Amino acid sequence: MYPSDDLRLIARFLEMMSAEAGAARNSLLAYQSDLRAASSILGGQLHAAAPADLQRLSGHWANLAATSVSRKASALRRFFAFLADEGHRGDDPSHALPRPSRGRPLPRTLSHHDVAALFNELERRKQVANPRSADIRLHALVELLYGSGLRATEAVSLDVRAIGPDRPFAILKGKGDKERLVPVSDRARSAVGAWLQVRPQGSSWLFPSGRTHLSRVRLFQMIKELAGQVGIPPERISPHVLRHAFATHLLEGGADLRALQLLLGHADIATTEIYTHVDSRRLVELVNSRHPLVDVRRRRS
Repeated sequence: MYPSDDLRLIARFLEMMSAEAGAARNSLLAYQSDLRAASSILGGQLHAAAPADLQRLSGHWANLAATSVSRKASALRRFFAFLADEGHRGDDPSHALPRPSRGRPLPRTLSHHDVAALFNELERRKQVANPRSADIRLHALVELLYGSGLRATEAVSLDVRAIGPDRPFAILKGKGDKERLVPVSDRARSAVGAWLQVRPQGSSWLFPSGRTHLSRVRLFQMIKELAGQVGIPPERISPHVLRHAFATHLLEGGADLRALQLLLGHADIATTEIYTHVDSRRLVELVNSRHPLVDVRRRRS
């Protein structure tokens, strides 16, 4: 059991995060879980914790991954900042919380050759005498994932009216129920139009399955099966990897970072900036393999 002070203050903190910061439901649940766990370890005295208490708390996280420690510490920092702002305590002890150093991993992506192989296989499937409706559906989904940078959940949960034949954009509701405008290419609209001709009737979802829409799990399975057919290792691909490829290839083509942020629906441009590292890595590889001095060194060796 948690003493009433911790429970009350955690509840007020969550109310603030929901009302003022617009935190999504999953984020609120994560905050609640991390704060209650910390409160339990500290005997219900999280709200009054001293730096030494937080150092002791950090010891309980010793075997956790750096990402988990970072998430927990971030939740506590926000909580103590809230307590200080609301006048519940006169200091902020969060300087004692760990700051695990971790390099941010570069997102997995696909080459232009990989993407071309996927679409060539999809076109081949559609050109047979009696194409399967599942292949026509998959073609539409891949066009939306790679052509518009949709998240898996956004793609499978599209309303049947979301994409019109003469409307080059769609309004999506993404993370945190935030709406954004995304472009829909002529190719994607054509693929969706072909799917609408064979799509089962009687559902409000663009990609229906039973009483609801196609699941994310099934979409993952379909993408990996397609990759296997063209020689791409299944572990290298997912719907999110197609989204990464959309972003990386746009940036390579000269897209503005701010525009890319809007297209991807990132709240913070720092999230979008990871793609500049992907592009920089590609440029370094290009210089190392194609620079004229490379041929000079080879001739000398």
